[in-house]
Amino acid sequence: MKKAMNWLKSIRPLKVLTVLFAGIFLFLTQACADPGVAKQPPQAESPYLERYDPTKDYPLSSPSGGMNNFSDVDPRAGADEKAANDRADALAKNSQKNIDQKGIDSPEQYGRNYKQGTPFGERVKNLGEDIGSSANELGEGVAKGTQRGIENLKGNTQNAAEGVTKNVQSGAEDAGKNIQRTAEDAGSAVKKAARDID
Repeated sequence: MKKAMNWLKSIRPLKVLTVLFAGIFLFLTQACADPGVAKQPPQAESPYLERYDPTKDYPLSSPSGGMNNFSDVDPRAGADEKAANDRADALAKNSQKNIDQKGIDSPEQYGRNYKQGTPFGERVKNLGEDIGSSANELGEGVAKGTQRGIENLKGNTQNAAEGVTKNVQSGAEDAGKNIQRTAEDAGSAVKKAARDID
């Protein structure tokens, strides 16, 4: 009890009043503060932060006839579509220019040759020569293929004959070894039987 009295005496009333007034001041500043100060800071507007409303009907991608009834074109590629079309047009023009520059391979050249020039008999002759050279090349290819097949067949039969010879030799050696073992086993059995009789 004496300790409690000493503790109360050591407390100065000025300290108690200071702490009491500080607490009241803090309480009043928070309670009476401007409500606008405690608001959340404004957030930037974003089209992706729209809240989902279950009562609304949100449209999905409309079917357009592609795979799984949707568009086959990547929706992100819409901006690049013009660039892709321009590139396709440039490639088509370049290929047409290459055809035109080749001369003999151009469709117009073939049309002119057909309309103007080469008589029907000569065209048939040229066609016959082309077919004849193709037939000659085909005949040479068949002859070479046949020759190669005959050589392969010879090699295969020779390998088969060598294999049969080796198999016969190894079979004969195995049979000889088996006969020798059988004879040794019979000799051992006779010796054992003679010892048992003695």
